[in-house]
Amino acid sequence: MDRASVLYGAVTALYTAAVILKVIRDGLKLGLWWVFSLFLVFVGMPLCFIKLPGYSGLLLLSLGYLISHSMLARSEKLLLVGNKAVLITGCDSGFGHALAKHLDKLGFTVFAGVLNAQGLGSEELKRSGSERLVVLQMDVTDTAQIEQAYLQVKFHIEKTGLWGIVNNAGVLEYVADGEILPMSIYKNCMAVNFFGAVKLSHTFLPLLRQAKGRLVNVSSMAGEVPIPGFAAYGASKAALSRFSGVMRQELSKWGVKVATIEPGGFQTSICGTEEQWNYQQQQILSQLRPDAKEDYSEGYIYSLHSILPKIASGCSKDLQPVLDDIYHALMANSPRHHYTPGRGAWVIPFIYNYFPVSVSDFVIKNIDPRTN
Repeated sequence: MDRASVLYGAVTALYTAAVILKVIRDGLKLGLWWVFSLFLVFVGMPLCFIKLPGYSGLLLLSLGYLISHSMLARSEKLLLVGNKAVLITGCDSGFGHALAKHLDKLGFTVFAGVLNAQGLGSEELKRSGSERLVVLQMDVTDTAQIEQAYLQVKFHIEKTGLWGIVNNAGVLEYVADGEILPMSIYKNCMAVNFFGAVKLSHTFLPLLRQAKGRLVNVSSMAGEVPIPGFAAYGASKAALSRFSGVMRQELSKWGVKVATIEPGGFQTSICGTEEQWNYQQQQILSQLRPDAKEDYSEGYIYSLHSILPKIASGCSKDLQPVLDDIYHALMANSPRHHYTPGRGAWVIPFIYNYFPVSVSDFVIKNIDPRTN
């Protein structure tokens, strides 16, 4: 028996075991994707083995198994909302703002943490939300504000505990070569994207353990794949993803489930404004070492300003895939530990992790916002 035959059997056995486990654990009923799973095992596998007996057939079959298992997970019965309460950070705009409104309409008690409680996004939430939606002043880099928010949440939920925490607050700051980004940008990305999420989790986890709830951390594809121009942002999101993975294992003994969301490109306010980019550009020019300034040139640095509209134009306006995945992470009996909503959000990491470096570098070079 050759190696390919052994791998065919091993992959099929693992897939079959995963499907059976999911059916038993989640009580899945007979449906389209359940039938497709049976079709892959009893028809797809023999066909691939006979018609494509080598590794090409194995790759095709494995891709079918992966898609089938992913869709099977989406078809499972979700928990009832009941009196569940969820805390979301970064609700001034973007994913957080949309998620707060979405969960509020579904009947959750929503605690929407915002950077500016008097801002336009906050006022819109207060105006359009139900009485269950509570807007909280919460800069995730401010320990005092986090502690104050904790007291407010604890008072509202009384003895039920907190079902979900969604660490969504994030900043991109600026897209430029890692060598010329000032330390202030590295520090701010880490302060908001990583340390803020860690501090908030530490503070609210006792309430989460009480409810045996869910911790959902919104990371990024840039935390999985090294994309040029995103040294500060990507490093902070990579730290968040690793933190999330460790917490998933450590909190399982308390019945708390942890999921990481790594979206692709979506149009949110994380890119910042023209004013912010102008300021950060001047910060780079004023702090750059003379020898580095010679090599990069002022012309190149000024050209980076054009990245902002390029990033926005290449991103999706529809945030629903992200909202759906966060909702699944909050409400599935067995949520996935890793979600990748958005175009290419799973393809590029897959290429980076499993293809030769030369191939992944070529692919990543073609999504470098500084050269496209």
